[in-house]
Amino acid sequence: MQGIIKSSSMRQLLEACDFSKGRKLTAVVELRPQNIARGISLIIAAALAISIQDVVFKLFSGELTLWQIFCLRGVLVIPMLFAALWVRGAQRGILEAALGKWPLLRSMFITASLLAFYAALPFLSLSTVGAANYIAPIFITLLSAYAISESVGPLGWLGVCLGFAGVVVLLQPGTDAFSPWALLPIVGAASYALAHITTRARCQNAPVAALSLSQNIVMLLAGTVVSVSMLWLQPQGTFADAYPYIFGAWSKVGLNDWLVLTLLAGFAIINGMLLGGAYQTAPPAVVSTFEYSYLVFVTVWDILFFGIAPSVTSVSGMVLIVVAGLLVLRRKAR
Repeated sequence: MQGIIKSSSMRQLLEACDFSKGRKLTAVVELRPQNIARGISLIIAAALAISIQDVVFKLFSGELTLWQIFCLRGVLVIPMLFAALWVRGAQRGILEAALGKWPLLRSMFITASLLAFYAALPFLSLSTVGAANYIAPIFITLLSAYAISESVGPLGWLGVCLGFAGVVVLLQPGTDAFSPWALLPIVGAASYALAHITTRARCQNAPVAALSLSQNIVMLLAGTVVSVSMLWLQPQGTFADAYPYIFGAWSKVGLNDWLVLTLLAGFAIINGMLLGGAYQTAPPAVVSTFEYSYLVFVTVWDILFFGIAPSVTSVSGMVLIVVAGLLVLRRKAR
């Protein structure tokens, strides 16, 4: 005999009783969307768009400071996003939703992740930064088990171990090949994982446009606050002079700069919606696995735009990370 008890709009309690064996089995099934094919399609499209954006960002990083880019891009993104929503007639209630507690928390995690990623970008190859950042799916797998009760299992734990091994091989800590800048993407990866777990667990009903708007508002505020802080502190010395991209003052913005910033603003809107849609649609551990397609894209861009071919060690580390992700996917399929 089986009885089904609905305990809330977001959770279904299924109780199955086997009186012949004197046992009672209880399982909790989360009523979250499970359109895996759509989630995978969205995340691969997002990975391609983000990889192109990062090429533009890396080429542009010598012109303006990181904080200036974040601030000015946000100034462009927000009215562009509202204009797109107005054309679709979908602007009502978006600002209120964007300023909700959970979308703002998600946006803070995303902003911290992007700041860490882009701070390292001028000093490392795209593929190295991307691979280090892609320890995030491993964090997502662990957090999925803890925060939203999505089990890990033996294959998942094996994937976690291989993922960490891949990062160690890729970054080569303790050797001359290691760069301290490579630690920033790992810090960003933890924030990235927290952002998407928040999306999955607490932002299910938020429109993707609201998530994108919330993210860009927080990024604009972050760029403004740090820019004002830099203006007040006026960091000087050898270290500050060596890294003007992070510690420098604002530069004059020409027409070409505004064109590039407008392009980056367009990518910010597209990427925010694709990422939010992907993690709303399918389980985080599945979606995050296909984010590894980003590594393929940036490896190609490194070769084509920067003449940087990955070393055997780098490729080995990336392969371990990808295999780890595939094990996580296999675990979900089972």
